[in-house]
Amino acid sequence: MRLWVGLAGGMVFLLVGLYTVTQPSRDYLWDLPEGIPIPVVPEDNPMSEIKAQLGRWLFYDTRLSANNSMSCGTCHLQHLAFTDGRRNAVGVTGQSHPRGSMSLVNVAYASRLTWANHLLGELEVQALTPLFGEAPIEMGMAGKEGVIIQLLRTDSLYKDLFPQVFPTDEDSYSLLNVVRAISSFVRTVISFNSPYDHFLAGDKDALSASQQRGMALFFSEKTECFHCHGGFNFTDSSTHINSAIESVGFHNNGLYNIGMDGGYPAGNTGLYELTGKRRDMGRFKAPTLRNIAITAPYMHDGSIHSLDGVLDHYQEGGRTIEAGAHAGHGSRNPYKSVFVRAFELSATERADLLSFLEALTDKTVLKKPSLSDPWLELSKY
Repeated sequence: MRLWVGLAGGMVFLLVGLYTVTQPSRDYLWDLPEGIPIPVVPEDNPMSEIKAQLGRWLFYDTRLSANNSMSCGTCHLQHLAFTDGRRNAVGVTGQSHPRGSMSLVNVAYASRLTWANHLLGELEVQALTPLFGEAPIEMGMAGKEGVIIQLLRTDSLYKDLFPQVFPTDEDSYSLLNVVRAISSFVRTVISFNSPYDHFLAGDKDALSASQQRGMALFFSEKTECFHCHGGFNFTDSSTHINSAIESVGFHNNGLYNIGMDGGYPAGNTGLYELTGKRRDMGRFKAPTLRNIAITAPYMHDGSIHSLDGVLDHYQEGGRTIEAGAHAGHGSRNPYKSVFVRAFELSATERADLLSFLEALTDKTVLKKPSLSDPWLELSKY
């Protein structure tokens, strides 16, 4: 079909080619390399191309924020592997959050979402938090649900698309369908085209000699990296349609040891905030390491600024903070993971390991047109 999209502030139109469908297909074609499993998709939100397209418009729509200043894409920038480069995320009110924005790359495979919530496993549920959460405020739409519904009913693009994407709904213009569409788009942010992936596929020249040595170190018991960052997605919190069990991992990596009794900064204590169990103090999800070279700063609170600093942290078996409110020896944290142990690296080994981490960068996902901001394209007309 042809769809005319009108923008406020002028009669600017864009002719957009979209699929006309009577029923979203349950046979969505995943663009995956051989050997990579299909992600788990909820039965009540099957994938379809047109739904993902709708979700892309919504993902980048600043009108879904309280002052029309930010979208999901504000904190998840494509060229930064869908992170934002900040130490801590900032909401629509300017409030700084305690944690950084996690990468959305391959989030379709995540068995648990966000940094420290063992109960949150579906994108459709998670998407409600940035839209309507109040502690902290992100997009600030709590109490403005009617504004969103009005937008869906009156915007020329949404007015046409929602009934197509959700043809069996009595009323397709719903908040549930907003998060369903956004989740479908986010599930298309797939990344398996790095030099490492090409090497696994048989191109032995895809990794340099240094990167191959670094790979051997990464997957060795010397560094222990692979225990928390293993598998096809470089994280131990992954699932897919062939999973026999759901892999879920949260770890204390010795980033803090306030008071030398395992303490972490107030308001940022990991799973402990939900369980109240002392053993969960400082336990956070190990994020995927795919595209890690471009997603600085690092750790849940962005407190390590470079991959060099990350290696320092793990070589020492935990971080030492000499003075101040957060002073303590992280290597002595009583709740620290058994896999975080000090190790020694020569200058060459260190360079090799860093080089391997850089080989996990997939430049394709950083520029893929189908993942980019469609409103920017519209503004060119």
